[in-house]
Amino acid sequence: MNFIEGARAITESELQANNITQYHATNFYRDQITNSGYYDQLKYIVEPTIAEFKSPGSLDTSGEHDNTVVPGLQHKYAQTGLLLVTDRCASYCRYCFRKRIVGKDSDEIAPDFARVAQYIAGHPEMTNVLLSGGDPFVLSTAKLGKILDHLLPIPHLESIRFGTKIVAFAPRRFEDPALPALFRRISEAGKTAVIVAHFDHIGEISVDAERNIRALRAQGVQFLNQSVLLAKVNDDPEILAATFAKSHQMGVRPYYLFQGRPVKGASHFQVSLRRGIEIARGINRRLSGIQKTFKYIMSHYTGKIEVLDLGADGRVYMRYHQNKIPEELGKVFSRRHVEGACWLDDLPEG
Repeated sequence: MNFIEGARAITESELQANNITQYHATNFYRDQITNSGYYDQLKYIVEPTIAEFKSPGSLDTSGEHDNTVVPGLQHKYAQTGLLLVTDRCASYCRYCFRKRIVGKDSDEIAPDFARVAQYIAGHPEMTNVLLSGGDPFVLSTAKLGKILDHLLPIPHLESIRFGTKIVAFAPRRFEDPALPALFRRISEAGKTAVIVAHFDHIGEISVDAERNIRALRAQGVQFLNQSVLLAKVNDDPEILAATFAKSHQMGVRPYYLFQGRPVKGASHFQVSLRRGIEIARGINRRLSGIQKTFKYIMSHYTGKIEVLDLGADGRVYMRYHQNKIPEELGKVFSRRHVEGACWLDDLPEG
């Protein structure tokens, strides 16, 4: 197997024992990052590195298993259903927090959308569903349409979200002539279609991506962007500010900047919380008011935690942006800072 550090002979059992994902990247993305001027940073997104063998952590950092209510459907936050529709992606990110699923024949993927719809129909507090995986747009438009057959009749669903990095990996997927009708169906059902794009770096935003995003926006599709803060890739306020400014220019609202998760085989991508806070400040200094729409988020087992600041008192201040317990929503709390801490669990309570 070819690693950034060079070729290495490795057995299938070694790959599995260390949760090393096979290398897989589209030709489009390889060409894009090679010609972007940022190859030395962007290669780490898809090319394996020996660091993956020494990267400790867990395979379910956010409690996805514990919040699965029917096979393939998670219901962690009252208003949102997370629906795993595939275990495949167009390319495999080395920092993926679903290494336990992606590229495998996973039993966590929804096998029965009628059963999923039955659960959602019985939970009127759920106003939106996020199709994820894997990447929903590796599925055919016809397959996506069949999934929507089950979701669109549910009256209390207000929006259908699609989480995808295919806008970076294979943006011509969105030139499929059948897609406008799919999004039109969502609109005609009285719901909003939202694509949550995943640009981690301005070097990933291709001409094709921008053209297709603008075309879909003209059809009424809303766009958000989420990025992951990644060591050696985008741990630079100038790069991320440029990424968010470009996203805003295209009509893609910067949504989340995720703190890297302590995932087995991927925790070497983590940036310390001190550095993350400095980067978030640096991004905000470089953006205008209307471009500052991102939140610096740690997607923890207990909920989505917005990282606010490192105070002069040596404490990290945070707020629950989402929490399984409604009474905890919006709660501001703090923990004593420890140098090198990258995750809530690294900070002592009290």
